[in-house]
Amino acid sequence: MRRFTTFLAGALCGALVGAVTAILLAPYAGEELRTRARERIDTFRDEVREAYATRMAQLEAELATLRGKAPVEGE
Repeated sequence: MRRFTTFLAGALCGALVGAVTAILLAPYAGEELRTRARERIDTFRDEVREAYATRMAQLEAELATLRGKAPVEGE
């Protein structure tokens, strides 16, 4: 357990140092960097939501097939 805790602490410190370094060496000014980061996060969130909806539809169709029913469109 101690090895895992040590590893986790090291990984957290490394991530923190990497994040600070990336911010300090970023090629954009503060506001532009925040705007770009926000846009990328929004795009990623939208992609995740779309993937979630697609996968849910697939799983619901598979479940309906397993239950012996035809999938209902629009649910």
